[in-house]
Amino acid sequence: EKIRIEIISLGLAESRVVLDDTIKQLFVEFRLYNFPAEETPLSLPKPTSGQRIHYNYGSVMHVDMANNRARREYLKSMLLEPDLHTDSLRFTVVTDPPEDEQDLECEDIGFAYVSLREIFQKQRDIIEQDIDVFDSEDESAVIGKLKVTVEALHALRSIYEECKEN
Repeated sequence: EKIRIEIISLGLAESRVVLDDTIKQLFVEFRLYNFPAEETPLSLPKPTSGQRIHYNYGSVMHVDMANNRARREYLKSMLLEPDLHTDSLRFTVVTDPPEDEQDLECEDIGFAYVSLREIFQKQRDIIEQDIDVFDSEDESAVIGKLKVTVEALHALRSIYEECKEN
């Protein structure tokens, strides 16, 4: 009754982010719908083009009925209403200002998405897969690749079986 999420690594393509000298450190946060976001505990130095930085950060999102009813109900509605546009886990790449420049704000520089509905439809978890990171200033531009694992199929099947019984 859980979804396992792992943020493995981030690589940047030649883009405004690589060229921007004010961007020094990056961390990644992820969020399901409007539930609280979670983030990698460390921000790492921005990789140069062609290099990767490794977070190797894993987290478990519990979706059991007893303690996480709202999350579970949300997933149930997502499986039952195909027109719901909020079926994705959203990963956000965020700049972390250096210690000596704390007056600077954290800034979202890119977004990546994993569709939970697609995992269910294809009956396949996402294991160590590169997903596109889209530029926060130009959603048609890919600024890099985020390697993630999202193991949700078992929980989604269980929730779907529960729907069929009701």
